Amino acid sequence: MKELNLSFLCRDGEILLAMKKRRFGAGKWNGYGGKCDVGESIEDSAVREIEEESSVKVKKEDLNFFGTIDFYFNDKPEWNQKVFIYKVYKWEGEPVETEEMKPQWYKFEEIPWSDMWVGDDQWLPLVIQNKKIKGEVHFDEGGKKLLNVKLIEE
Repeated sequence: MKELNLSFLCRDGEILLAMKKRRFGAGKWNGYGGKCDVGESIEDSAVREIEEESSVKVKKEDLNFFGTIDFYFNDKPEWNQKVFIYKVYKWEGEPVETEEMKPQWYKFEEIPWSDMWVGDDQWLPLVIQNKKIKGEVHFDEGGKKLLNVKLIEE
């Protein structure tokens, strides 16, 4: 199973989501993240991905770990991934649109769930409430249909 990172910048009752413009997840709002380069730690890759996708600079010590979720794609097992989830409250610079992502701040109560991955509405609210989680999300139809979600608050 591939290991990836997913980070959400948060400030004063708002969360920064970004519209994925290409490749895996295109057309969906999400946090910033991706896979590790060879020899790179999850935290180092999170810092790198945030900067590459938003131009914002984050220090590794400013990543706040909130848990892991294993995502299973029953019809595309090559997409299966363990995702390490972080929230960030401190960074340098302002997020800008890049070739890969278009950022938008949302109030917590105005998150566009219908334009995100199906199932995000079941685990992301816990992270927003500062609850640490561990879970599994099972999809079918290339991630369009949610089969099952199992969450444990840690």
